[in-house]
Amino acid sequence: MKSGKLLLGLISGAAAGAVLGLLYAPKKGTDTRKAITEKGDGYLKGANKSLHDFTDSINHKVEALKSRTKANLAGSKSEEKINKAKAEMHEMKAS
Repeated sequence: MKSGKLLLGLISGAAAGAVLGLLYAPKKGTDTRKAITEKGDGYLKGANKSLHDFTDSINHKVEALKSRTKANLAGSKSEEKINKAKAEMHEMKAS
């Protein structure tokens, strides 16, 4: 039960600090809200870009694996070389 009280104290202290910080802020409330919104939007755009880059990388790795598998199962040398080249292209894009 002690950890619950500690957590409650930390949360209420953080909330009180945030409220006091906003009340005694040197800027107007509208300016502060605008700045908070802009920062939040910037973080959100950065997170979306990171997620997009991550999913692209995963997709290229999957495509490279598919091409490598097709190259190993190819019936002719030309088909094998084509699939190996595709795999190398996807691996380069994934990096």
